[in-house]
Amino acid sequence: MNQPDILIEDISVWETQMFTVQNPLHSDIRESLLKLIYQLRDQQQQAIESEVAPTAKHALYESSLDLLQRSEPVIAELREFIEDMLVTVASAVNEPFWPEGAQASAEIVESWFHITENGGYHDTHSHPNCSWCGIYYIDAGESDIHSRNGINRFYDPRHGADQYLDAGTAYLNSTGSWDFSAVEGQVVIFPSYLKHAAMPYFSQKDRVIIAFNSQIHFQA
Repeated sequence: MNQPDILIEDISVWETQMFTVQNPLHSDIRESLLKLIYQLRDQQQQAIESEVAPTAKHALYESSLDLLQRSEPVIAELREFIEDMLVTVASAVNEPFWPEGAQASAEIVESWFHITENGGYHDTHSHPNCSWCGIYYIDAGESDIHSRNGINRFYDPRHGADQYLDAGTAYLNSTGSWDFSAVEGQVVIFPSYLKHAAMPYFSQKDRVIIAFNSQIHFQA
């Protein structure tokens, strides 16, 4: 007896989307950004100028949370690039859910630098009061994906997905994390609920990044 054709449909639900983009102007602005960031660091009154969760951070400098609101041309140029990328990402992800013809704009509501020194790290955390976040790698230092030196680690948001493991759950990735190599000039964009950490970094050369939080709103 012939078996009827059976169609099995593949349905992906609750997907976590992240994005990377290379800043084509990175080589043009890199030195100016580094010069400004180190000038600002030297003016700080304390290592964690933001005063946000200082005990979760070690051997690093963090600025106040208004870095990309500054008026220097190099900052304005970078902010424009990042906000354009945020609108592109948000529009693509939300297209099925936005009203027809809707236009949106991105606003970077918080932004700061990290200068991570030898032995520095940032414990696991997520970012409140925003929808999309990002990390821009200005100087990767001696970060290395193979030794996990100074990489960013993102954690599986599917709580309990690994509560039972057998051959049928291998696809769930029992490690529960995803590691990103620090690539100079690259921006990593991710949803704000995604917990992540900057793993311990060991080098005499600094690792320098800019991080940001954004909100997306419809234009009137």
